[in-house]
Amino acid sequence: MVRIILGVIVGFIVWTILWVGSDQVLVNLFPEWYGAHDFEMQRAIDNQTAFTADSTILTIAIVRSIIFSLMSGFLAAVVSGENQKAPLFLGVLLLLFGLFVQAWAWSYFPIWYHLIFLALLVPMTVAGGRFKSKD
Repeated sequence: MVRIILGVIVGFIVWTILWVGSDQVLVNLFPEWYGAHDFEMQRAIDNQTAFTADSTILTIAIVRSIIFSLMSGFLAAVVSGENQKAPLFLGVLLLLFGLFVQAWAWSYFPIWYHLIFLALLVPMTVAGGRFKSKD
């Protein structure tokens, strides 16, 4: 049980580092596009003003989430030594945290983004766990 908990914690930390780190890389690589979008979103949230999200950036965010969920599910399975419980628990934890974040930013993104982003967290994390053989 301790290894499962450790796998979930490691998976969550890795997912978060990958998300924040890749976001900063994109901001630095594309300051006029991605960075400007990020800045405008933050300004809208801080000032509680309207914001129109770029669909391409939202699609990239969904793809990043899929990749990071697969990777973190696999890592949770490797650390825990099993490929079912840890990825599932990690997926649920990511979903709960994702619900909190999406609720906070609900009015700034279209509904399709929220629903797709949240709906894919658990299945992609579980799928990532299945990449590890049962041994």
